[in-house]
Amino acid sequence: MGFTLDKVVPWGRSYDEYVRMFNFAEKDFDFRILGCGDGPAAFNTTLTKRGGRVISVDPVYVFDTEQIKGRIAETYETVMAQMRKNQGDYVWEDIQSVEQLGNIRISAMKDFLADFDTGKQQRRYIPGELPSLPFESKQFDLALSSHFLFLYSAHLSAEFHIQALQEMLRVSHEVRVFPLLTLDGALSPYLKAVNEYFSENGFSVDTLCVPYEFQRGGNEMLVIKPV
Repeated sequence: MGFTLDKVVPWGRSYDEYVRMFNFAEKDFDFRILGCGDGPAAFNTTLTKRGGRVISVDPVYVFDTEQIKGRIAETYETVMAQMRKNQGDYVWEDIQSVEQLGNIRISAMKDFLADFDTGKQQRRYIPGELPSLPFESKQFDLALSSHFLFLYSAHLSAEFHIQALQEMLRVSHEVRVFPLLTLDGALSPYLKAVNEYFSENGFSVDTLCVPYEFQRGGNEMLVIKPV
């Protein structure tokens, strides 16, 4: 059956994973970056410390630090049980065991929690959710979706994906989405419809290989930008 979840859950990736998932080049770190659905990832806090310009938007940011910490605790064992059950669907190279994975995720989420109050005051963490973002048109150079669009295809419709990507393109000059697989490791059934819609509406749509693979076969990102 593969990895399954009943709903979207807060689960944070590390800064280094973001850099590889989205194939960041040196020039990209000068961009104004928006992370859509970042949840408790460490990307914002680490990039900010390195002088980058990044805003993250997620519905979980409506809660305070202790509430988010509680939601992570509630989620952790559910996700880790699924990982143990489905170990064969993952590539255990950079991350070598389920236990190491747990440590990496907890470390990333602790970094986020330590930064959250300050980041919220600085308007780096903003409550909100796709497909309607509280930003001006072309406010960002780059908008990212990590482990939300496509991954939760069983929970979100094709129409939602198209509307969400339209909104990301409204507020940015380029959109990157990773991964293109669903939770159970299959290619998202919405990828073809998304490619066709944006190709027919004046955008270039490219699937690019990236230097990151944890879900087996999940080493590609989608890049959409105006022609």
